[in-house]
Amino acid sequence: MATKPDWRYPCCAMVDPTRPLRTLIVDDEPLAVERMEVICRKIAELSVVGTASDGEEALAMTRRLQPDLLLLDMTMPELDGLGVARRLSQEALRPAVIFVTAHDNFAVDAFDLDAVDYVLKPVKPERLLRAVGRAVERAGARRGDDGAGGDGSANSDGAWLEELWIPHRSELVRIGTAEVGRIDAERDYVRLHVNAEDGWRSYLLLQTIAGLEERLDPAKFIRIHRSTILRKDRIERLRHDGLGVWSVELDDGEALRIGRTYLPKVKAMAGR
Repeated sequence: MATKPDWRYPCCAMVDPTRPLRTLIVDDEPLAVERMEVICRKIAELSVVGTASDGEEALAMTRRLQPDLLLLDMTMPELDGLGVARRLSQEALRPAVIFVTAHDNFAVDAFDLDAVDYVLKPVKPERLLRAVGRAVERAGARRGDDGAGGDGSANSDGAWLEELWIPHRSELVRIGTAEVGRIDAERDYVRLHVNAEDGWRSYLLLQTIAGLEERLDPAKFIRIHRSTILRKDRIERLRHDGLGVWSVELDDGEALRIGRTYLPKVKAMAGR
């Protein structure tokens, strides 16, 4: 008999297993706070350091406790969740924010404020886990930036990104960058095309293509267009289509146009 997947996945281990994300829960409904605390206790990567019942209290506690993550209700009296996030966006050091709300019409505003995710109530543990996984991935990127002296490209050992943890259904999937053949931008997300035993699979990750490009080894990956990054060993040839237009031909025969901005770098790869 198959066992039910355990959503209490210790995905913080991919960043620092001894350092869960210090988390502040913000909600004006006591029952919602209590339920969120119960869920968070079962997520190994979270450590709840406090709760707040309104926006002003959330700001004060954020400055005092310096949490890594806010689980932030959207609709609160006086200063709402968006107001809290806007105020925090002006801080030099600010926590990641996951909005938790019963309303689905604020998502665009939330992501404009660089929210990690937008989770609808009633909160399902597996859905919150996916959101927290994104927060952990972002925290890992920031910690890598600190180790790299601020350039965001490599850590203190000069290492490039070797694996990604991708929220997929009710789990987090570990994908090595060596398996990624192509990356396409889709608004605030990137779509990773991954080589699997049964062919190519694709996964969505909440990450900008520019941010991901900075963390990939340029000896193995190259950006050929504002919306496309390729693994270099997938490129079979460069093709001149006339009128200054060039394309790359991949190992499966697919041709992709090279953006003019990226053409000099692609040609340099070929020694031209």
